[in-house]
Amino acid sequence: MIPPEADAAFAAAMEDLLAVYARPPDGARPLVCFDEAGKELSGQVRPPLPAHPGQPAREDTEYARAGKANLFLACAPHLGWRQITVTQQRTGVDFAHAVRELVDGAFPTAERIVLVLDNLNTHRPASLYQAFPPQEARRILERIEWHFTPTHGSWLNIAELEWSVLTRQCLHRRIPTQEALAHEVAAWVATRNHARVRVAWRFTVDDARKTLAYVYPIPDQGNVAVTNY
Repeated sequence: MIPPEADAAFAAAMEDLLAVYARPPDGARPLVCFDEAGKELSGQVRPPLPAHPGQPAREDTEYARAGKANLFLACAPHLGWRQITVTQQRTGVDFAHAVRELVDGAFPTAERIVLVLDNLNTHRPASLYQAFPPQEARRILERIEWHFTPTHGSWLNIAELEWSVLTRQCLHRRIPTQEALAHEVAAWVATRNHARVRVAWRFTVDDARKTLAYVYPIPDQGNVAVTNY
């Protein structure tokens, strides 16, 4: 959702992200977009009927609820890389462990990770201090450059594009257990990473100033002091 009227905070955060996306790829400072979402787990009550010539596969509309799982997704759009971690919940501590895995596991030699996230209340440096001793939390934080989407601007997170593909290709069906979910998304990630599918972001600051001009406040020039020398 885009604000229906002028919103300086939205404009500032949007331009910050678009400026980050316009940077040339930098191996020392990889761009990583991060997001999370839940998945309802459900199983079959009756065995599905397989497809056969002239008849698609069918399944009963009744299903068995099996709880929920959470998925943390990170993607590096310039590198054609993504990673998904399946967890039972999505607390700040879970988030902190996912971030440490990015720093120490996925990009151990990076000078800094340029990290893009939405404004969920657990997506904060404070979560690292909840999960780790202060020295460890500080060590991780010093390896991250934080950038947040504006409120009502989660569409500016490239990770949202990965979610869309993941949902269509993998999650849009019944998956009964957390273990099965982890297995399915791991296979999807491996296939997509092997193909090194990248994302080419083309929406720029100039585009935003033209197509979303209404979200930019009009400065009150009458309050600007001018000094003549």
